[in-house]
Amino acid sequence: MIIEIKKCELDDRNIKAVIALSKEWESEDLTYGYCANDKNDLIGNDLFLAYSDAQIIGYLFGKCSVLNEAITPIDKGSKCFDINEIYVKEKYRSQGIGKALFEYTENYHKQNVDYITLSTATKNYKSILYFYIEKMDMSFWSAKLFKKI
Repeated sequence: MIIEIKKCELDDRNIKAVIALSKEWESEDLTYGYCANDKNDLIGNDLFLAYSDAQIIGYLFGKCSVLNEAITPIDKGSKCFDINEIYVKEKYRSQGIGKALFEYTENYHKQNVDYITLSTATKNYKSILYFYIEKMDMSFWSAKLFKKI
């Protein structure tokens, strides 16, 4: 399987594809409170797509920002690329596609930002921690835990 990753325009075709994939994500019930995207969720973001045989099989989108105030590990004025979402279709997971999307995005932005950041509300914290900390060399900063009583 040959995978192609590229930065893409937010045209109607790509927006429809990401919305369709986000509906798949929502139906999988992997993330607390996740709702499928609409067009407005994508506007103003950089979009990166993963393709296999010309079919979109994953996406990553986010935007650049400059911190107006310091957050514990990151200084005020730092430039960040904030990943809003990264998703790979279920049958393509554990094949390096999420890693390829992340690394492509990192290489694309490495001259313009100081940090890549993201938050997650996943129900599978072990796989997320393994992926982002072990595979992508990110650092752990914060967690909010809950227990229903």
